[in-house]
Amino acid sequence: MSEQEIKTKSQKDTEEVNEEVPAPTPFSEDTAVCIVSVKSLKENWQKWSDDHQEYQKNNPFSQETRPSVVVPQRGQDDYGRPMQGSMTEQRGRDAHTHVSREVQELCEVIRNIGEPRNRDDGGGSRDGSVIAVEFGKLFEHYVTISNKLVGILLRARKQRLVHFEGEMLWQGKDDNVMITLMT
Repeated sequence: MSEQEIKTKSQKDTEEVNEEVPAPTPFSEDTAVCIVSVKSLKENWQKWSDDHQEYQKNNPFSQETRPSVVVPQRGQDDYGRPMQGSMTEQRGRDAHTHVSREVQELCEVIRNIGEPRNRDDGGGSRDGSVIAVEFGKLFEHYVTISNKLVGILLRARKQRLVHFEGEMLWQGKDDNVMITLMT
């Protein structure tokens, strides 16, 4: 094939591609055919691409340059916190609410199964007595409710709702440790 023939054939192919596509023929109602134009697919893909690039600018783990992102430094209010309005922030709020409910439930269980004791044994209430329970008894009762008793106890102690000696409680070893309800 000569060079002239190749150019002519190439021009014909280009002209065929550039011709307008005829309008689709109408279909009957019972025929389920989905016609999607290439242009709308391209626009949707471009929109997704633009949105993703914008998201990557705010993603701290992205390799892209982020000149518009101001990374909080230590000591600032936003340091170590998720972006406001993000799903991570929402999950954190939900987890905090869930744990707070479990701490309240633990305090209620201690109130129900605990025994009144003198204030001299630790803790205190206005009438001179407190409610206390041994860890072993609480563990046996609470294990049917939650398998995270020790973690919830540590959280409740941090919030100054309960008191017990030691840093950590172990089943068996610390069964006789008294847990006192502070409220």
